[in-house]
Amino acid sequence: MSNAWLENLVTPEEEREFAEQGYMVIEDAIPQDLVERATQVVDRLTVDQKAKEGLGPSDGINIFDFIGKDDVFLDLLDYPTTFPKVWGILGWNIQLYHSHTIITPPNAVSGPGQQGLNWHKDSGRLNNELETDPQPRISLKVAFFLTDTTELGRANLYVIPGSHLLNKLPVDEDKKPKGGIAVRAKPGDAVFFDRRIWHASSPNTSDMTRKVLFYGYSYRWLRPRDNMTVDHVMGRIDPIRQQLLGAAPSGWHGYSSPKPEDVPLRAWMQEKAGANGAD
Repeated sequence: MSNAWLENLVTPEEEREFAEQGYMVIEDAIPQDLVERATQVVDRLTVDQKAKEGLGPSDGINIFDFIGKDDVFLDLLDYPTTFPKVWGILGWNIQLYHSHTIITPPNAVSGPGQQGLNWHKDSGRLNNELETDPQPRISLKVAFFLTDTTELGRANLYVIPGSHLLNKLPVDEDKKPKGGIAVRAKPGDAVFFDRRIWHASSPNTSDMTRKVLFYGYSYRWLRPRDNMTVDHVMGRIDPIRQQLLGAAPSGWHGYSSPKPEDVPLRAWMQEKAGANGAD
């Protein structure tokens, strides 16, 4: 539990940008020494996972449920420059419901234009089964970029600003997706995006491997998308991290009807954040 969170509360401008655009970039969110530390761990995990799956150097890979695999990932879970903005947007009844890293090596084959990108919203069946238009937010992701994507062709993340308020993919008169832009993030930048925003990955035609860590935060009543292999760390982390990793001391009802012991983040916000704290 860090007082440094108070130095990085979400600003009214950031709240407005995120509400209107569905994403925002926090530049230099983590220092380069932390980028290097995380990169070393990701590289090790990548080698191990590719060996298990029989993949080669040019094959891309997703590693899910990474949160309990190294303490560097725990450090990023509630990092001072990003976590206060997460609870500033979602509130106190939150958890980490998903963690994954995407490793995209160079690929000599040039990719298609925007109409060929894999445009999608996050969270699978939520998009089919929630009935409202627009649908509720429910979750967001923070993407920590470990490699440079300031140039096109580096497996850039594409987003369609404002499309989080549209249930259907926006298209032009030729039925092709319209409005997509490449997010040009530097190593150490953190990109926040609403789960509802239409977004896509893109081909890597550069000579470098793109590496990104994705942290998905949601309300605690949403079932995690990962196995959440974290039992081995729960005994040595603070109560707020325990909340984020799925603890519910009061029992299963504590996810939908939390008691104070289930949500220590709320008490911290009430005590420390004042008018910007919990309701």
